[in-house]
Amino acid sequence: MKTWTQEVNLATLALRFNALLLSHFGPPHIEELVLYCMCGAELGWGSNDVLQDFQQTPALHFLYNIFNLTACGWRARIDSCKWLLSDGRYQGDQEWQPYGCMMHHYSQIDTKRCLLYLVYLKQHNHFVFIGDSRIRQLYTGLLEHLDHRDQGDPTSTTGPDNQHSDLNYINSKLRIKVDFIWSPYVSPHMVQHFNHWKSEKEPPSVIVAGSATWSIKESNASLHSVKEYSTNLTRLVQAIDGIVAKKSKVLWTLQEPVDEKKLHPSRTMITNEQLNKYNQAAIQILQHSAALLWSSSRLVAQGTLNESPDGLHMSPLALKHDTQILLNMYCNDHMNFNDGTCCSSSEPYTTLQVVTFSILGVSSVLALTMFVRRKCQRCQGTASIEFSPLNEQSKQAAETSIYTLVCSLGRMGCIMAYFFLCDRTSFFMKENKYYSPISFWLPLAYILALGLFFTEDSRFTKVLHRDQTEEWKGWMQLVILIYHMTGASGILPIYMHVRVLVSAYIFLSGYGHFCYFWQQGDAGLVRFFQVLFRLNFVTVLLCLCMNRPYQFYYFVPLVSFWFLMVYLVLALPPQVTATSSKSNPLQYLYLVLKFVGLFSVITILYMSEVFFEKVFVTRPWKALFVTTDDDIHEWWFRWKLDRYSISYGMVFAVVYLLAQRYNLLNDNNHSNLFSPGIALSVTLASLIAVGSYTTFSFLCRNKLECNEIHTYTVFVPIVGYVVLRNISGVLRTRYSSFFAWFGRISLELFICQYHVFLAADTHGVLVLVPGYPVLNAIITSFIFICLSHDVHRITYALLPFAVPQDWRLVLRNAVLFLVVLVPIGIHDGIHKTTNKKGKMWEESNVQRGPYGTFRDIELPSFLLHLVHKLFDTRVFEKRHRRKECRYVQGGTH
Repeated sequence: MKTWTQEVNLATLALRFNALLLSHFGPPHIEELVLYCMCGAELGWGSNDVLQDFQQTPALHFLYNIFNLTACGWRARIDSCKWLLSDGRYQGDQEWQPYGCMMHHYSQIDTKRCLLYLVYLKQHNHFVFIGDSRIRQLYTGLLEHLDHRDQGDPTSTTGPDNQHSDLNYINSKLRIKVDFIWSPYVSPHMVQHFNHWKSEKEPPSVIVAGSATWSIKESNASLHSVKEYSTNLTRLVQAIDGIVAKKSKVLWTLQEPVDEKKLHPSRTMITNEQLNKYNQAAIQILQHSAALLWSSSRLVAQGTLNESPDGLHMSPLALKHDTQILLNMYCNDHMNFNDGTCCSSSEPYTTLQVVTFSILGVSSVLALTMFVRRKCQRCQGTASIEFSPLNEQSKQAAETSIYTLVCSLGRMGCIMAYFFLCDRTSFFMKENKYYSPISFWLPLAYILALGLFFTEDSRFTKVLHRDQTEEWKGWMQLVILIYHMTGASGILPIYMHVRVLVSAYIFLSGYGHFCYFWQQGDAGLVRFFQVLFRLNFVTVLLCLCMNRPYQFYYFVPLVSFWFLMVYLVLALPPQVTATSSKSNPLQYLYLVLKFVGLFSVITILYMSEVFFEKVFVTRPWKALFVTTDDDIHEWWFRWKLDRYSISYGMVFAVVYLLAQRYNLLNDNNHSNLFSPGIALSVTLASLIAVGSYTTFSFLCRNKLECNEIHTYTVFVPIVGYVVLRNISGVLRTRYSSFFAWFGRISLELFICQYHVFLAADTHGVLVLVPGYPVLNAIITSFIFICLSHDVHRITYALLPFAVPQDWRLVLRNAVLFLVVLVPIGIHDGIHKTTNKKGKMWEESNVQRGPYGTFRDIELPSFLLHLVHKLFDTRVFEKRHRRKECRYVQGGTH
């Protein structure tokens, strides 16, 4: 027996939980809670009994909610169409976010393209709306979206009374037919239509039905009308099942709430309480049928209820959201929009993915077996077989080496499986990004406070010493992660400052590699392949496991390419190092000539895009620089944006090293770099440099113009920051250990974010805890950071196996690597692209449209003629310019 205190505490918890659930609905009606938890009825619980138990015991009420939501989540976890049609919330600037999936915003061109593609697949586009004036609103909303008034030959037929008559719309260009059937009651008239569609060989593609307000009004809210409503709905079930069996979709729209204060006096009996009774009846009858219950329209309408013109009908904003929900339900599974996961099937796996995961899976099993064997040996004592000390030591070393290799691959296999589960299946939810100032600046301020809290003295005093560069990479990476998660790329000043951070990373790469070569003079193959392995191991493995091109992880190809350029400049004779330049001043001239040559090559490639494509689209390295649709423009955009950043870093390194050699500055102790007067002037100039770029980011008008200027001026804020960070001895010799820790795994953070922090090819965010954005961000971030750290450790554990210290073994491994990957790149990375449905389209036969988010399709000649006519042939002839603008205006990185 529970004590009175326990009962009160449990009841209080129940009330709080219910208040959280009912925060979407306003007044806490039990019936609305049942609507929210529709899966309870699907589990076979009698709704009347449940309501009685609710009224008796708050504790049972609470337990029911917990069990119901848990069961609902797991049963519908893989059905994103139910997520789309059942729940959601408003966020951002009154944008609708469905529960657990991403909703693409369909433009008119997107919709036309979907309709034409379905015609090509030999599917007919026939929408039917049957019901009262609220359903007629959905009909008119779809027509307004199609903008039929601007088309050439649509046919529209209406009855004598436009308000209470059937309506028809036909567009022969788009091959779409949209009908509205006036049926304000669930009556034999509606049942007759459903039976007729059931008997048709090809029923409508989508049927949207719903009504209740006229029944409430005419019966003056009597209970007998509710029973009659339930009886007639029962007669629809068999017809609905027959229609859905023929690959059509039937949506039953639950009644949206009304604003009772705005209702006309003749409609005062239409209350939310009455509407909930009809909704509950619809749920009880149709839950076991093949009909889709559209309950998210209630939440959409409720969020804008104050904008309703008469208290009964939806606001224009709610109508637009409902239209988008319909289009996402109808088109997403046939289109390849990255930001549209609702009602979209998972991407099919490839043979290469199966082979890769099989190898990793075998490694995981072997690692587990070896781990258990070791544990058993330790429990039993030493092995029974005796060896001489030397042989035993050699055997133990070999076993340890094999154990490290197998365990590292096994752990990586488990990590890749989690990556695949998060981003290539529908097991976990995904949601759209929505920017708001508080969602960006609040975590940024919190991270900054944490970084300042964990400051300590460094054992280094040099300019840009190890602790300081790791700190710099760390806080930059954290800012980029917040930028990506909040979708802040649409805010131009934030976008430009993040561009500076990416350029700064490349700047540091050029600076670090030059300083290492200058001081060590190590231009051997071992060092070269060690760097390439650390940069590319995880990326190549993700390409194989996630079925994505190398260029998808654009940052790794970028830094790898620029490292190759630095290596060629410094390794080609005559090699210039600190030792050689000290003994022979002529070496400085050679260094200048090398820099001039590097700048010249970069400028030549930039001046001719045709020459650029000739160079980078040449086999066998073409697969490294093209995207999934065999396009080079992503690489062109990324390359030209930071084409001089690596050179800026190398030049800065030369200036700094020479200033150090000729005692122009002294960073061997904790003192300031310059005298007080010079330090003050330099500090003021640096502040002006950083402030000038910030001012520029607010004044430039668009991304295209900003990016062009950014390339030539990005060194100004970077050098300004370096001076401000190092001119004071106190600042130079202290660093944030918090940021430095993240800086050590910054590369892994940048790569792994694509699949376990973000989602849907970075267009959305991963959702592990639906309905709680802050808690979800904390949990996903924690798992993501732990995985990135583990990937970093595994990379360094595998480095000696992949790149031994013997250069001959390194060449052997490099040849084996090329023998395996070059055929894969030629077969999968050059000629063909795969769409979501697993069909292959030859790139030479692709017809491109005005937007790049849709994976291209091959159209028959008559449809191609229509497409050219609809979208203007000139758009197709300007593909190169269009794609470049797409990356400039729509990029998020």
